[in-house]
Formats: sequence, structure tokens, C-alpha cells
Amino acid sequence: MPRLGVNIDHVATIRQARRTFEPDPVWAAAGAELGGADQITVHLREDRRHIQDRDLEILRRTVTVRMNLECACVDEMLQIACQTRPDQVCLVPERREEVTTEGGLDVAGNLSLVTDSVQRLMDAGIEVSLFIDADAKQLVAAKQTGAAAIELHTGTYAHAERGAATARALEQLVVAARQGSDLGLLVDAGHGLTYSNVIPVAAIHGLRELNIGHSIVSRSIFIGMTEAVREMKRLVAGPFSG
Repeated sequence: MPRLGVNIDHVATIRQARRTFEPDPVWAAAGAELGGADQITVHLREDRRHIQDRDLEILRRTVTVRMNLECACVDEMLQIACQTRPDQVCLVPERREEVTTEGGLDVAGNLSLVTDSVQRLMDAGIEVSLFIDADAKQLVAAKQTGAAAIELHTGTYAHAERGAATARALEQLVVAARQGSDLGLLVDAGHGLTYSNVIPVAAIHGLRELNIGHSIVSRSIFIGMTEAVREMKRLVAGPFSG
């Protein structure tokens, strides 16, 4: 059964709408842990649109499960990561004008830059993951960088029209997960996963972890973070129960 990583970025999004002190993502992380989160994920963006440096510093001291920091392959972010030393850093693409991450990192097209970034983080004792599309070329390139893990971008699956398009996207994830495992990579997945579409992805053989944020934060508005995480954990466990 895959572990559940809970991304708490959008708790900070609500706070930053008013530039105030609430809701505090640190409290959200504590609630997520109580609900059974196996990992807390945050994305420190260059534009600081949600998570702030202060959040990262406090979370690193207070989170008791694994902590995963998403960031871009730029010097400022790599320096912060090396100073903070989360359990894992997931390198992601980033554009200022995007609403959210729009696709996987082009590792094959930026092999030297990504490899140097991976090595810098590994030298600081940090496990490194690469957020990539379910594409064989990117999988091979990810292995070449020396990264321990990949996170498959599930957005194509999540946003596909129901029916054949969804089935094709799911099959691409199945194939990519198998290829990643065959290459000796740890395989995670995430982006756009919700309470209504997560079960088929959770059932993919070889996945170590699912990272889910927006859907859990949205649900938590109505029932609280702890129960929202519990509900998602039950769905992720569904294919493996009984």
C-alpha cells in the first residue's frame, strides 16, 4: 500500500490572501499527522505565493513524520534546502505565471543542471526525487542524474475526460511505474489526485507514495484536516484491504 504524503501548500494560500497569520500551515501539518499522514510536503516557490521561509523553518523543527520539500533547480532554493535539510527534496519545474505546476521536469533536456542539483543535495545528506512525466526518456534521464526517486506527474490522468482517455493515461502511469522500478528508482506519484480518482492510482504496483494536497485541504474546510486525511488514507488502502 502506498504511503500518503499530504501537501499543505494551500493552507498557506488562504493565509496569504490576507497576508495575515491564519490559517497556519504548521497547525495543518499537526492535524494531518494525527490523521495518519506519512509525510508532509511543502513547495517553497521563488515567488513565495503560499509557503514562506518561516513556515519551512518551523515545520522542519516540528514535523515528526517525513518532510518533503518541493523546489526548483535554482541556486536560492538549493541553498535553502541544504540549510534546512528536509528528509527529501523533490525537484520540480516552476514558472511564475502558472497557477500550479503544469507538468514534469524536463530532466532529459536539462541533464547537466539537474544532475548538478541532485549531487549538491545528496552531498548535504538529502534524498532527492524528480517530478517527471510518465515518459521513458525522462525515466532514463532521471536514473542518470543519480536521484534515488521519481514522482510521476498524474495530472494527465486526473484531468483526462472520463473513458478511453482516462484509461490510456492510467496505463501510461502503470508502465512508467514498472519501468522506474526496473531502473532501481523509488516511484511516487502525485498531482491532481482527488477522493474520486485516487483508487486506480493507489492500486498501481510498485508505488511507494502518493502526494495529495488541494483535494485534502478543500475537504478539510468542511470536516477538519485530521478527518480529511483519514478519509484519504482509507481510499488509498482500499485496493489492499480484504
